[in-house]
Amino acid sequence: MQTIIKPSAAIRQNYTEISNLCKETGEPVFLTKNGEGDLVVMDIAAYDQRVRQLELREKLVEIEELRKAGILDIPAHTVSENLRARLKEKADV
Repeated sequence: MQTIIKPSAAIRQNYTEISNLCKETGEPVFLTKNGEGDLVVMDIAAYDQRVRQLELREKLVEIEELRKAGILDIPAHTVSENLRARLKEKADV
């Protein structure tokens, strides 16, 4: 990932250029104000993809933590079979 840094005035003066840069690279553009980091702008599709990736990673970390704690997962088809069996038991009562 290449870090792209522009002065904040560039967003006002060259919005289309910065927008195209974000879309073409899929990378964020860091804007500075008075030489200090101020804002980050990026293409919305790239942002949505990063959010989905972070959510997936969070789920994977959670699953790994459960696995390390010794908590076993149950396959979906097993859960479904167990629910059907319980519903049948209740219907037979």
